[in-house]
Amino acid sequence: MRKISKIARSVALAGALIATTTVARAADISGAGATFPYPIYAKWADAYKKETGNGMNYQSIGSGGGIKQIQAKTVTFGATDMPLKAEQLEKDGLVQWPMVIGGNVPVVNIDGIKPGELVLDGPTIADIYLGKIKSWDDAAIKKLNPSAKLPAQAIVVVRRSDGSGTTFIWTDYLSKVSPEWKSKVGASTAVEWPVGIGAKGNEGVANNVIQTKGALGYVEFAYAKQNKMSHTRVINKAGKVVEPGLVAFQAAAANAKWDSAPGMGEILTDEPGDASWPIAGATFILMHKKPADAASSKVALDFFTWAYAKGATMASDLDYVPMPTNVVDIAKKEWAKIIGADGRPLM
Repeated sequence: MRKISKIARSVALAGALIATTTVARAADISGAGATFPYPIYAKWADAYKKETGNGMNYQSIGSGGGIKQIQAKTVTFGATDMPLKAEQLEKDGLVQWPMVIGGNVPVVNIDGIKPGELVLDGPTIADIYLGKIKSWDDAAIKKLNPSAKLPAQAIVVVRRSDGSGTTFIWTDYLSKVSPEWKSKVGASTAVEWPVGIGAKGNEGVANNVIQTKGALGYVEFAYAKQNKMSHTRVINKAGKVVEPGLVAFQAAAANAKWDSAPGMGEILTDEPGDASWPIAGATFILMHKKPADAASSKVALDFFTWAYAKGATMASDLDYVPMPTNVVDIAKKEWAKIIGADGRPLM
């Protein structure tokens, strides 16, 4: 059985960051949430630990779990790929800002199909996930891939079983390209799936696709690359066939208006532009405006400051888009809302 070896090592590494002592130090912080950014958060945590000695323990449990844990005040920060709306942020007393941008990619397990060889479009993906297209040699898929040798093989749909920001990005995209999907299923971190095998986390979806002939799933691009999975290209809003990657994710974010979106909650699916990847999204951090543990919150903000300043190359290496300086400046204005017991901003 193939394993997700590199990500598994990252999990062990990140977990070890605060396991080096039996008693957590004041400089150690905890976060939980989205699996979408886990590869870069683990990489940052390792580098930050080596540089500063401070640990960051991140639980890759899905956006839904991250939102619940920050609401319950059991972690210093939560992480979600589905931005919370202004009224929810206000109700829970939270501040929100984006850390990096990435992309969801369709991944397949079809004998003889290489990474990037297969082309899909939004309506076809939606019809597969609606259970209307059941075989890889369906006329709709063959029309998009006239020269591909597509087998008469059943499509095994793989999707998330947990509350997932990756699922929000995926279903938000499908809702924009398929009226039927929008009316029957909609967009959320958890939906009533018409068909499919459920798996937990990006890791679980990736493992299921790797192990299942005929499978189609969706994962963040770093998971596909690190595990040499066969991703597909996708036809975007401009009608162009696009390969996923840093340039395509940057193009999708080119028109984002971070300063006017409540809580900086920009959604980047189905964006205009010839080069835009259509299933892109930002991943967000959530922190309390009035944290119970101001010292840990200050250390968390120090970590995010370091990540913005020194983590860009590491992010790009994993095909995440680092936030531009002007967006970082907007995020830091949001940080001013996080105050200590004396009523003063922690940063």
